[in-house]
Amino acid sequence: MYEDIFELVTIAAQKRNLKESTTKAYCHALSPFLNATGKPWQELTIADVDDYLTAKRLMGILPETYNHYYGALRFMYKRVLKLNWDEDEIPRMKRDRSLPTVLSREEVNAILDVTTNLKYKAIFAVMYSGGLRASETTHLHYEDISRSNHFIHIRNTKNRMDRYTILADRTLDILTQYWFQCGRPRNILFPSQTTGEYLDISAVNQVLRRSSERARIPKHVTSHAFRHSFASHLLEAGCDIKYIQALLGHLDPKSTEIYLHVSNKTLLGIKSPFDIQEDS
Repeated sequence: MYEDIFELVTIAAQKRNLKESTTKAYCHALSPFLNATGKPWQELTIADVDDYLTAKRLMGILPETYNHYYGALRFMYKRVLKLNWDEDEIPRMKRDRSLPTVLSREEVNAILDVTTNLKYKAIFAVMYSGGLRASETTHLHYEDISRSNHFIHIRNTKNRMDRYTILADRTLDILTQYWFQCGRPRNILFPSQTTGEYLDISAVNQVLRRSSERARIPKHVTSHAFRHSFASHLLEAGCDIKYIQALLGHLDPKSTEIYLHVSNKTLLGIKSPFDIQEDS
């Protein structure tokens, strides 16, 4: 019933060079809205989307989930339906800015030690070694690993920009062991065992949860914790935050400044004024 509107959304997204994954996410989020209205898409009004989002908010959904629906609906209304979208009348939900989970070096090592699957052990090592997102790691190709120069080339990132990051000696050792023992992949570095295509991120997080439990780590550990830990540990070691921003691929410095709040203040050399004695 709504194939034609999905096609129009896809065309509008392609004109703006949006990623295919973004387009699919938009269409997936639009489907329940269109089914809820039960109206032909040509008859949709601003009141329809206002009612739908209000109902979602009253259901108590998380701001992240609400804003996911919001972004898709806003795109369709503005770019396809050409209807006026007043952001004062239909606002996004404010997100709670909680601090990210950061693992200690001992906890990172403990997770790697208990991960018996060599492919996932290599994935976790790469994420921590260079601060990669899980999606960036699963989309790595064989030629993206520079063994001689010790860097990782990350292509077509979330921000549509290539970047280079660090390849640690320890990570290279694990990658070499993985490569020789797991089929010597020449295209996708970490292919799915069943499809041969890119590995699903949910599989990465599932194995990570099991490893975290075996390592007896009480924190809520997701794949992003390795990225957070990479940045925090670099900052604690004295690395300039501008270099960390470049390694993480952050366009906005404010995204990197969150690590000022989670780094160990002792290692940063910051003393509380309560501990500073006045000169007598």
